[in-house]
Amino acid sequence: MSTISARYAGQLRTEATHTASGNTILTDAPTDNQGRGEAFSPTDLVCSALGSCMMTIMGIVAERHSLDLSSASWDTTKHMLSDPRRIGQIDLTFRLPASLPEKERTLLERAAKTCPVALSLNPEIKQQVQFEYSA
Repeated sequence: MSTISARYAGQLRTEATHTASGNTILTDAPTDNQGRGEAFSPTDLVCSALGSCMMTIMGIVAERHSLDLSSASWDTTKHMLSDPRRIGQIDLTFRLPASLPEKERTLLERAAKTCPVALSLNPEIKQQVQFEYSA
């Protein structure tokens, strides 16, 4: 059985369905590439996947060490290149609790950079990752 089934919905929009859960994701071409920009673009999903994957891996480590990351959040910025059009750089800024001791901070930061998405992306895509610790 497939993991995802998808269809072209017309007007540069796609709809993908996660087979196990039935959840769906729509994509639109971005406004700078003939689209409406009313949903994530496929390249937005790649960048979002990187941040989500890193946070998930940090969450696994945090649970293993009884650390609370429930207040964690992050921002993602995508930088596109042209000729050919592609993702050139992904900037991620994670905001984690200030209460985390230095040892655990190092553990989480190292874990994030081993996520499967980070390791799967073309090495030509720069991954700029920052960690901020605040209350």
